[in-house]
Amino acid sequence: MATWIVLLRAVNVGGRMLPMADLRTLLGGLGHTDVATYIQSGNAVLTTSRRGRQAIADEIAAEIERAHGLPVAVIMRTPDEMRAVLAANPFSSVVETARVVVTFLSEVPAAENVQRLEPDRFLPDRFELTGREIYTHYPNGVGPSKLTLDYYEKRLRVRGTARNLNTVAKLIELAGG
Repeated sequence: MATWIVLLRAVNVGGRMLPMADLRTLLGGLGHTDVATYIQSGNAVLTTSRRGRQAIADEIAAEIERAHGLPVAVIMRTPDEMRAVLAANPFSSVVETARVVVTFLSEVPAAENVQRLEPDRFLPDRFELTGREIYTHYPNGVGPSKLTLDYYEKRLRVRGTARNLNTVAKLIELAGG
């Protein structure tokens, strides 16, 4: 049995509603167990005997679209990968952890696409790409920033979804610590 942390992109924003009770039911209906969700932004933890990260993610995305009419990107990480994300935080000196956001990418972006990022364009907001994650520090908060998930996706040509460090820590806790 494997435990996975499931991150959905763009649910419960802009009218794209998916109640977490419905998500738990949907995941259980796909044969996953120990399903738990956290807050209303598309975070789940599950246990499964199935193998294949991308196959599981694709199945979840297809079922959400079939059952709720919502096309969503589904990105999955193991609890160990999430612990490594916390440990690798390049902005660990930031006291307000809600102002550090991790964008979880569907895959490692191609080097030529990474070259399209503009590190100084959005100052004082700063970011650092590390493999399949982008750490972004928003000293003035996420709301007023122009450094968005859409910017990353367009430049890197991969899908992503973002969570603040508090949420990452809570998902690790839900997955067994």
